Amino acid sequence: MNKALLYPEVKKFIQEHLNGDLTTLILKGSPFPEVSIQEIATQITGIKKAKNKLPTWFGNRDILYPQNLNLEQTSSEVTAKYKSGLIGGDTLIDLTGGFGIDDYHFSKSFKTVLHCELNEDLSELAAHNFSVLGVSNIKTIVGDSLVYLRKTEKKHDWIYLDPARRDDYGGKVFLLEQCTPNVPANLKLLFQKSYNILIKSSPLLDLTAGIAELRKVMEIHIVSVNNEVKELLWILNRNISKEIKVKTINITKKETQYFEAVLNDETEPSKYSLALKFLYEPNPAIMKSKLFGALSAETHTYKLQSNSHLFTSEELQPFPGRSFEIMEILPYHKKALRRSLKLNKANITTRNFPKSVSEIRKELKIEDGGNNYLFFTTDLKNDKIVLVCRKVSNIKEE
Repeated sequence: MNKALLYPEVKKFIQEHLNGDLTTLILKGSPFPEVSIQEIATQITGIKKAKNKLPTWFGNRDILYPQNLNLEQTSSEVTAKYKSGLIGGDTLIDLTGGFGIDDYHFSKSFKTVLHCELNEDLSELAAHNFSVLGVSNIKTIVGDSLVYLRKTEKKHDWIYLDPARRDDYGGKVFLLEQCTPNVPANLKLLFQKSYNILIKSSPLLDLTAGIAELRKVMEIHIVSVNNEVKELLWILNRNISKEIKVKTINITKKETQYFEAVLNDETEPSKYSLALKFLYEPNPAIMKSKLFGALSAETHTYKLQSNSHLFTSEELQPFPGRSFEIMEILPYHKKALRRSLKLNKANITTRNFPKSVSEIRKELKIEDGGNNYLFFTTDLKNDKIVLVCRKVSNIKEE
C-alpha cells in the first residue's frame, strides 16, 4: 500500500480527475514522483465503482481501493448488510477476507472478527480502511487461512468463506470444488473449528450440486438486488437437521420481497389454470429457487403451464415479483395481432415461447417502453397466447 496516495495534493488531484478520460490521463503520466499514474488510475476506478456499490466507502476520501479484480469480486454493501443480519456471536473468522466489505458489517454482529487474507498488500489496505472507518474489533491476519486454521486451537462461533471463483488461467469457475479454497475438500477441518459455517458462492451454482458438495446444508439464501441474483449463501451446521430451508430475497429501491419454503422433491404445483384476472411474474430469486409448488400454494395462485413459470389468480394476491392486471388475452397470430394490438410501444416478455423479444418487436413493429406489458407465452392447452397487461401495485409483504 502506497501511503503517498493519502497526501492532500494527491487526493485533490484524484478528485479533480474523477470525471475525466482515464486513458488520456494515463498517457500524461503522474505529476507526483511518489505515486505512479497506474496507482492513481486504480483509485479513480475504485471510487467510481464504490459510488453505487459501496456508499459508506465512497463517502470517505481517506479510503484506498485495490485492483479492479478484487473490487469486482467483493460483496456490495446491500448484500453485506443482509449477511451480517443472518448471524452473530462472539467470534467470526473470515478465511477469504479480501477488501473487507463483509467483515466491516460482520463487526457489527460479532465481538471479534478475524480477517484472513493471503495477499499482504490487500490485507494492509483492508486494515487501513477499517481504521479509517473507525472499526476496532477486526484483526487482520496475513497468510494461508487454512494453514492458520490448522495451527490454532481456538474455536469460533462462525466461519465465513467467499472462495475465489477463478482458475489458474484467470477463467471463471462456479463449482465449489473448483474454487479457492476448496471448501468440500476441507469441510472436516472447518467443522473442527466451528459448528457453523456461512459460504458465499457463485449465483450460477446449481442448488442440487451445492447441496451434494457441501452435505451439511441447513439453509440456502438466494439474494437478488434490483431483480438480479447476486449471491447464493449457504449456512452449514455440523448437527444438521433433515430439512433444508430455502429463503429468497429480492431487494429493490421500492421494496424488499421475501419468500421461503422447505426444499423437497416437489417441483410443480398441483393446480394449473388458464389466465384469470391477474398475472404474476416471479422475481429472479424465486426463479433460481424453483420453489414453484410452494409459491403457488402460499400465494393462492395458479401456474399457467408447466414450463411457462407465470402465475394467475382471480383476486389480487401478495406475490414476490411483478403483478399485472390482464386486460386482454389474444391468440398468437402475427397478422391478426398487428390489427388487434394497435400499439407502437410496449414492454415485451417471453416465457416458454418459440420467438425472442427482438424477433417479436421486428415482426410487430413495436418499440420498447410505455405502460403496456405484453407477455408472449404458452397456456395450459399448449396454445401460444399474448397477455395484454397493465402493471399494478403489489400488496405489501408482511
